[in-house]
Amino acid sequence: MLLYRLQDLHCQGCASLIEAEIMTISGVIGVKFDFDTKILRIENDGSNLDQKVEDIVSRIEPSVTVTSIDEKNIPSPSVATSGWFLLLERFEKEGKRLGAAAFIFTISLIFRKRLAATPYGIGEYAFFLTAYFLSGSEVLLNTLRNLKNRRGLDEFSLMSIATIAAISIGELPEAVAVMLFYSTGELLQEISASKSRNSIRSLLAARPQYAQVLRKGAEIKVKPENVHINELIFVRPGEKIPLDGIIESGISQIDQSPLTGEPVPIRAEPGKKVYGGSINLRGALTIRVSSLFEETTIARVLEMVEFAVARKSPTERFITTFAKYYTPAVVLGALAVAAIPPLFGAGTFTNWAYRALVLLVISCPCALVISIPLGYFGGIGAASRRGILIKGGNILDALSSAKIIAFDKTGTLTEGVFKVTDIVPQQGVSEDELISLAASLEKESNHPIARSIADATDVNTLQTPEGLEEMAGKGLRGFIKGQPILVGNSKLLAESGFKNIKDPEQGTVVHVAQGHRYLGYITVSDIIRSDAMHAMQALRESGLSQFIVLTGDTDSGAKWVAQKVGVDKYIANLLPQGKVLELNKIKAQLGSREKIVFVGDGLNDAPALATADIGIAMGGLGSEASIETADVVILDDALSKIADALLLARRTRKIVWQNIILALATKAFFIALGIAGIAGMWEAVFADVGIALLAVLNSTRTIHCK
Repeated sequence: MLLYRLQDLHCQGCASLIEAEIMTISGVIGVKFDFDTKILRIENDGSNLDQKVEDIVSRIEPSVTVTSIDEKNIPSPSVATSGWFLLLERFEKEGKRLGAAAFIFTISLIFRKRLAATPYGIGEYAFFLTAYFLSGSEVLLNTLRNLKNRRGLDEFSLMSIATIAAISIGELPEAVAVMLFYSTGELLQEISASKSRNSIRSLLAARPQYAQVLRKGAEIKVKPENVHINELIFVRPGEKIPLDGIIESGISQIDQSPLTGEPVPIRAEPGKKVYGGSINLRGALTIRVSSLFEETTIARVLEMVEFAVARKSPTERFITTFAKYYTPAVVLGALAVAAIPPLFGAGTFTNWAYRALVLLVISCPCALVISIPLGYFGGIGAASRRGILIKGGNILDALSSAKIIAFDKTGTLTEGVFKVTDIVPQQGVSEDELISLAASLEKESNHPIARSIADATDVNTLQTPEGLEEMAGKGLRGFIKGQPILVGNSKLLAESGFKNIKDPEQGTVVHVAQGHRYLGYITVSDIIRSDAMHAMQALRESGLSQFIVLTGDTDSGAKWVAQKVGVDKYIANLLPQGKVLELNKIKAQLGSREKIVFVGDGLNDAPALATADIGIAMGGLGSEASIETADVVILDDALSKIADALLLARRTRKIVWQNIILALATKAFFIALGIAGIAGMWEAVFADVGIALLAVLNSTRTIHCK
């Protein structure tokens, strides 16, 4: 990754242009500019881009200084700041200029008659133009840069053309009013955008700043990037854990909410893995580092969130393209309004020119260009605060169209922890005898089912088998005190001459036989997640129409889980490639607008996560394959958060479309009034700045989506 500091870049539109042009460079994968730290992040193939980046930035914003920096020198993002604080901070830089412009403009209006009475109206022009240049200097400079670099027309060009033309026909107050309110509106929009960025900023604040490393018997305070694997770090109560690692000593409570959004602390004790960015609440801990900082969960999560907003939704891409052609069309339309009616004697040129200027001001696309990306940004930020990481606006759009959801079973709908749930001995055989014989053969196996049987009995009751033999996919055969023992599935017993051995529907069944005598069976079941049924109900309420389980488990195990959690359909005995095949079949049956979601939990689900329209990784905390492959990562195992993600995506899209309809409908209404001569410059200012500000404020509602 390449990092550059862009000093003195404050223009949202210019930042978008810089990002767009850098994305056209060969080898560039993702681009994101952070307004808070002024850091430009470029994800690329490793090639050096210093000169190309500097050329692009200097062409778009010559006053901006570009400096290449190292990951270690990135300033810490500030914790979320209030809108009023941002307002005061911003006014320190630009507020004085706009305040002076407003004061001079007010004086000019009060004393306009006296100023106009000066020779040639010099006094009037002097006062109004002073206010005009004070309020519109940045807009005019951006327009000149557009001309110099032969870029297309944008909102700056529209404002400049409209106000300069207004001055030329003597409409001085209207020209100043448009420029003053436009610049003030841009300032307020930036403040609203900064409030939206707080949701991301608060997550980035989880980035640890230092680590106390134990070296040569002493504590040394270093940056997390300078700590090596297997080194010991010391974390006091109240401090952030700087890196992923295993607890060597100490007992405490860990707050993982900066990562997962869950406020309930977890117990920390020797041998337990902890994650960088978490907070140590109580006792002091000594932790052995297991990952370099750039490979830690927190670093990977932060990188993913920072690039999420660079992955634009189809709606965002459409609006960007729309604005590119919309603005020149508006200018041509305004020229037609100014020139054509006077040719047919429908009024004076000055009258129609004024109406054309009104049209230019009304038609500025700010409300769409700024508020729509901000809406998606707010949605991504709101999700991240809940421990739901969504990898871009395109994923939010896809989630809002989801109709079918498919689940992996083990580790997703279930906890992935096998336990003995039933012991059913035949007449004359005790439960202890049955489980003890099975565990005696299973105790040396690492298979999860074997371990669950061995853990279900007293180790002191186990016997040592002889001639132990494993039949792949069937079970074990051995001898205890000269008696042959079979422990395995019904296939193994059938091959050994036992007839009419049937499996119950629930769980995985392990049958036990001694010699020619059938002793009974043991049922081993995976534990269904406690919130699975509630999550299914919430998902149904969110609008999904079909629920499917795709699993490698047996038919009986899959059927039991599907019935228990309330899933419509299950397909069992699937290898990873089988899940991919089933997902492709479902996708082929869906319409282009309907999407399928697949929910999995790890490496074996990576192909399915990549195949589905939206892949959701459960328990992504610490799972590299999940974070890399999935489109959405749930940083804990809460199934209910899938419904939260779906509802948030639909609410975000609803707010985005509210902005589109609000902006276009309002502008169309005022354009009609302007052409008819009913609306003037003051109404045009409201139709532009007022609607843009309302749209931005509406976009910030995505931050508080519940």
